[in-house]
Amino acid sequence: MLIGELARRAGVTPRTVRHYQQLGLLGNVEQQGNGFHYYTEDSLKRLYKIDMLKKLGLSLEEIQSVIDLYFKEPTMIKGKQKVLEILAKHLEETDKKMEALAQFREEIVASMARIQLMIDEISS
Repeated sequence: MLIGELARRAGVTPRTVRHYQQLGLLGNVEQQGNGFHYYTEDSLKRLYKIDMLKKLGLSLEEIQSVIDLYFKEPTMIKGKQKVLEILAKHLEETDKKMEALAQFREEIVASMARIQLMIDEISS
């Protein structure tokens, strides 16, 4: 199929397909002598998988590191294991950010209390 049909079926733009192709996310794509790229059902499956991985919060760089694993073996176990590793790192980073935000929130509350105390002392 041509890029327009692939993009339509996957629910993305042709520009997105080209971008993913440049990043190597679509695997091998046939190019005919007329310069047109022809995509297969495998390309469509890859676009669906990319969309699913993006919805999990993976960056395109992270997707690049796992996408081929999903298509090398029928069970897709290695791809899923790699995604679990990536998601575990995301969770760890999120926990650290949440701790930092909680500490920042406490500092704001304390600063507000000090300022209010100063206002109250001046006003009395």
